[in-house]
Parts: sequence; C-alpha cells; structure tokens
Amino acid sequence: MPRRLRPLLALALAPVLAGCFASGGGTDSADSADGGSRLRVALAFPPAENLSPYGADATILSRLGVTEGLTALDANGAAAPALAASWRQENDRTWFFTLREATFQDGSTVTPAAVATALTHAAQAKPAPAGLAGVTFTAKADGSTGVRITTKTPDPVLPLRLSSPSLAVLSGKAYGTKDKVDPVGTATGPFELTKVLGATAVTLDRYDDYWGGRAQAPGIDVKFVADGTARASALRTDQVDLAEAIPVAQAATLDKDTVEATATTRTTSLLLNTRKGAFKDAALRAAAREAVDTSALAKGVYEGYADPGAGIYGPAVTWAAGKRTEPAGRAKAGKPEGTRITIATYDNRPELPEVAQVLKQQLEKAGFEVTLEVREYSRLESDALDGRFDAFVGARNSLVDTGDPVGVLASDYTCDGGYNLALLCDKDVDRAVAKAADTAERQDAAMAAEAEILGTDAVVPLVHQRVITGVGGSVRGALLDPYERTLVGIGTRR
Repeated sequence: MPRRLRPLLALALAPVLAGCFASGGGTDSADSADGGSRLRVALAFPPAENLSPYGADATILSRLGVTEGLTALDANGAAAPALAASWRQENDRTWFFTLREATFQDGSTVTPAAVATALTHAAQAKPAPAGLAGVTFTAKADGSTGVRITTKTPDPVLPLRLSSPSLAVLSGKAYGTKDKVDPVGTATGPFELTKVLGATAVTLDRYDDYWGGRAQAPGIDVKFVADGTARASALRTDQVDLAEAIPVAQAATLDKDTVEATATTRTTSLLLNTRKGAFKDAALRAAAREAVDTSALAKGVYEGYADPGAGIYGPAVTWAAGKRTEPAGRAKAGKPEGTRITIATYDNRPELPEVAQVLKQQLEKAGFEVTLEVREYSRLESDALDGRFDAFVGARNSLVDTGDPVGVLASDYTCDGGYNLALLCDKDVDRAVAKAADTAERQDAAMAAEAEILGTDAVVPLVHQRVITGVGGSVRGALLDPYERTLVGIGTRR
C-alpha cells in the first residue's frame, strides 16, 4: 500500500473502530462519581504471558501505574526511592533496604517478609527475569522495616537492578503456584487491575490508599490494539486519550499538539540466528551486515524520527558515542548468491514490517533469497526464541530491563541470556559481559562488551528510534520518558 494513502484508510476505519474503545470499567469512561474522568488508553502490545511481571508484560504493568519495585529510575537513569525509602551497602555483596509505609491493593501491609517473598519468587522464576540475568541473591526480612539482600557475587548496581519492572513487589496472594503470578489486586501502584479480558483489554481503578498520594484520574480503560493505524485513528476521533507507538506515517495526520516524540534508548536491530541455518556461517552474517543501508531506513521508513544505527546503544545513551570502539575480529563477507533466509518481525510497531521489506530488497540485491514472516508479537516471540527463523527484526530498549547498560547485553547476547534472539553463544562475548557486570565502572566495560558483540555480526543495529506517543489535547501529566517504563501516574488526568 502506498504510504500516502494510509491516512485515507485510517479515516475510513474510524467509524468501524468506534465501538472498540467503549469503556470496560464499572464507571462511565468520561465521568466518574467523584467528578473525575477515566483515562482511555490504547496500547500496542497485548499481554504475551498472562500479565506475568517476569517477562515482556512487566512494562505494561509499569506503564499503567500498577506495579512498583523497591527502587525506580530517575530522569538521569540513577536509582531512586520507590517502595524502599533508602538503602545502604553493608559490604561488597550485601545491601540493606529500609521500606516506607505502604499497603498492597488487597489491603495487606507491605512488610519486609512480603518483600522478601516477592523477590524470592522472582529469583526462582524460570526463565529468569531479564533484570536478574546472571545474578543470584537471597532476600531476608530484618526487623519491622528492613530487607537485607545478599548476592552470590558482588553486584555494584543492585539498587539500579531492583528498579526493573520485572522485579515488582506483589502481595502473597499473587503467588498461587510456582509458575503463576497474578497481579490483579495484589500490586502497590496508584492504579489497581480490576478486570482482564484476555489479550484484548484491561480495566483499572484508582487505588485510593496509594502511599504516594491519590491519583487524579479515577481509573483507566485500556484496549490492546496491535494495528498502529487504528491507534492513530482512535486518537484523532477522540476515542482514546493516550495512544502509544503512533506510526511515523500517521504522525502527520494528527494535530501537531497531540504528537509527542520522545528520544529513547530503543534500537531497532536485525538479529541473525547464529545457531542454525544460513547465519550460522559468520561470513554470511558479515555479508548481511554489509548489505544493509541504515541511513535509508532512518530517512525513508522513519522519516527523520530515528538516527542511523551506530551500535547497541544509541544517542539517547549520551555517554556511549564517545566511548565506542571499532569491533574487532569480524569475518570477511562471504558470497550469499542463492542463500535462502526467512526474516520475521511483528506489526505492533508499525514501522517494523516496512523496515523488514526494505531489508528484504537490500539483502536480495546482495544475493540472498528472502522470505518475510509478519505476525502480532505475542504469536511470534516463542518461535523467535526457539530459533525458528534465520533473522528477526525487533525494537529493543537497551536500558528497559534494569537501567544498567550491562543488563541488555547479558539477557540478549550471552549463552544463558533469557532474551537471546540471535541464539549467540560466544566465549569472548560472555567473558566481556561478565567483566562488565563485575565492575562499578559500567560505561567503559559495557562499550568493550558491545564491541565484542558487534564483532560477531549476530546483531546489525539499524536505527535508534524516537517513539511517538499520541496525547489527547485535554490530557495533562502523561509520563513520557526515554526508558519507556512510565505512561500514566498520579498526576495524569483529562
């Protein structure tokens, strides 16, 4: 479909979509009994793991103000107080956290024992949450307000790690079985999950006893809408107040006052399956890398809302460029003539299928024979992690899991990484990542590890994104941050 026809399609779809955003809550979506207005939100990614906080769904809970951890990230990417009011390091492996007064949404008190139980469940989860990649710890209650956490090996950034959305603290009722975690009514945030309609919608009501103050919105009605054109159309026709991941092609069709472009730490990359298939051959991976024109993607597909890929970390990670070194040990590019490959991607982020289409053309020009497979993300993730595709085009926030620059390297590129879509297992990479994880001097060590990873050609960074959020004209206080952990907070209202 020609790009410039898409706005016309969106307008045509508007009447059809009107019914999709009716309130799912117990109160009217426009006005509640206390005079406030419920927020209507369209999110791009339906739950892939039944809203378990241990996987990709953790950021859904975080962005909607449902869950919290002991710490949070501040604007500079440093650890800030959340459920823990303060902390101190007792020795190289032990940290002591002092809890603030807070309650869970089921009415029970946030106690040291409850926090220790929650963190222990996270530590025992299989696969391990991305925030705990390579980390083993024990958490124990100490007195009426203290939690002592001891790591197996020194972890100089433990407070930063505990800000991960995957390490949210839930009440004991959340843990029905070893493998199931239920965040409905068991979290601590300003909004409480009250209804979950599979992967289509969730309803949240304000939690009036939130320790941080009473939220201004009485609730949130959320629909999961994978189609980006539909999200933009819903915002334009006042069916939603907030719409995440607006397609670049749709931004021009919206009132400029409703378009918020945020520089983020998100990088779109081409991940090549190093375990089996064509890209097990390092020479063919090198050939794929050399065939890719990242400037064409940034200027063409993203229309200036992105920068050409420079590495795993992009311009929003302000210190990265000055510390980046040229990857060493790359294989000499082979000749791919007639090599058949399948590239998979998802349509929740609407630019990705177009990125994949442009990559197809570039790789075919180099001699590959390319098949594309596009699905909704929740129907694609397990196959991608199992290595059923030769390549995968995905958008990844390099600081989302822990705020620690080493975290994404451990989860995405080491032998034991829980989100290793390239299926990379390289002893030099593992050694470099482990070295980075063992030092407080994260920046230099992370860039050295990045160079090792890029040297394998398991990943080809394509573009560094600016994420576009649609914010209705009546909305105030939307929380837009480069780490993409927040969207709605106590001050968000309309």
